[in-house]
Amino acid sequence: MIHVNPIEIEGKTFTSVRVALPKTNLLVVTNETGYIMCAALDVGILDTALRDREVIAGRARGVRSIDDLLEAPLELVTEASRQQFGWEPGMKGKDALLRLTEQSAPKQV
Repeated sequence: MIHVNPIEIEGKTFTSVRVALPKTNLLVVTNETGYIMCAALDVGILDTALRDREVIAGRARGVRSIDDLLEAPLELVTEASRQQFGWEPGMKGKDALLRLTEQSAPKQV
């Protein structure tokens, strides 16, 4: 089953997606700029084969719910998310998402 719901983080609206799969869940929180996701996300592919797309994304491991995903430290982030929004491994998912809404233009580091 697929669940798509709006969620609010400190007054900012995002979309949460949970896909119930056998023995696991696929979890994503996104807006029009970027997203965070459970460990199913292959950051390496985004940074190599799809590097030209400059995907803003981060991955958290060991999460079982959208709330877990928001609170968990990001394990990996794309190079574009580092360069444009200052994301770093170890920052909470919700903090990374809020950076997407704090800046009107991408950050150049």
